[in-house]
Amino acid sequence: MQGAASGRGAVGRGIAAHEEQAYYRPLWIEEPARRRRLPDPVRTAAVRAVLVIAVTLIQAVTAFLSTMAESWLAFPMVLSSVASTVVATWAVLDVWVTRQVWNQRNGVVSEPSSTARALRRERRRARRQARSTERAQERIQRRGGAGRLSHP
Repeated sequence: MQGAASGRGAVGRGIAAHEEQAYYRPLWIEEPARRRRLPDPVRTAAVRAVLVIAVTLIQAVTAFLSTMAESWLAFPMVLSSVASTVVATWAVLDVWVTRQVWNQRNGVVSEPSSTARALRRERRRARRQARSTERAQERIQRRGGAGRLSHP
């Protein structure tokens, strides 16, 4: 009797496992990011700015509620909120400046159809041509010739 019960249990577990496999869905599906990740220094500055802004907002709300309650804490909180607002503005400007500096140092991804790229290519070609002409003139002068192809 015990064997029959354990046999049914195994079959029952097998069906349950099969049904569980049939209904298995992943918890999430990974999708490619729509935007590129921020560079590390910029992300660090952004996190710092968000934290400073959060503290500033908490101070402002505390200052407001203290003022409404006519608490002694109102005046110090208003002063610290003003100072914190200045620091928060500085933090946001830091994010902007850090982003600009990073783009300037590491370059921005340029479009293939950029007109600036074509202009740079033309200037490079002209410089190469001028250098090769100059080298050829120097070579002729080093050979002892006076700029002529043959000597009399």
